[in-house]
Amino acid sequence: MKRRMNNIFKKDGRAFVLAMDHAAMMPSPDLKDAGHVIRESAAGGADAFLTTYGMIKNFQKDFGNTGLIMRADGGSSMLRKPQSPMDCLFTAEDAVRAGADALLCMGYPGSETNEHTLKYLASLAADAEAYGLPVCAEMLPYGFEKHEGIDTRSVENMAFACRQGAELGADFIKSEYVGGERFREVTDNCYVPILVLGGGKAKDNAEIFANVRSAMDNGAKGVIMGRNIYRHENIAQVCQAIAAIVHDDASVEEALKIIG
Repeated sequence: MKRRMNNIFKKDGRAFVLAMDHAAMMPSPDLKDAGHVIRESAAGGADAFLTTYGMIKNFQKDFGNTGLIMRADGGSSMLRKPQSPMDCLFTAEDAVRAGADALLCMGYPGSETNEHTLKYLASLAADAEAYGLPVCAEMLPYGFEKHEGIDTRSVENMAFACRQGAELGADFIKSEYVGGERFREVTDNCYVPILVLGGGKAKDNAEIFANVRSAMDNGAKGVIMGRNIYRHENIAQVCQAIAAIVHDDASVEEALKIIG
């Protein structure tokens, strides 16, 4: 398992992961030329990719020697209203056969599908352990549900969700970056590495880099970012800038100089 983790996390214990698993559930025209996105991101310094079973099978040459995290769950589509619950689709054996270094699935504590996602997370972690395969859990309190009177993305809820993912067997966590400096409460409460997700569309490069810099300053071990990168006009350069923040502790200003 350590060797596979080292394909994702570098010697500094940090990771920059390019997420491109979106087309498995939603229309993603920006991923039309997936090979181009993969090649540019790898050239710019992405350590690993969060991707799908289909992409791993069909773009081996483009991925090269980068780390591969395969999404294990899905089976829902944004074309269905309301969207149906996700389910665990792939096993650790499937991931090993495809050549993945790790698996990822969702965890939705507090949601209507609370027991469903948490049970398949635990089952996947146990299954993967037998193959020496790390598991990442994307822990989102209440999933994407809205509840009146509840701050679903409070620091307290996120801290609990991330810790619960680790307790159920996840080797690292994908989390939203919440609370600014208080995000340290989330990372301090979790004994496995936390990588923060990219979030919604950023208004400019400075906002992208500032979010990454702030997350790293408050205990994150890296990022898993997608749309703010592969929608960018210069994918390789923005990856180079993010890699500099993650691995070289570059400032926002230094990152902006890289992007020109």
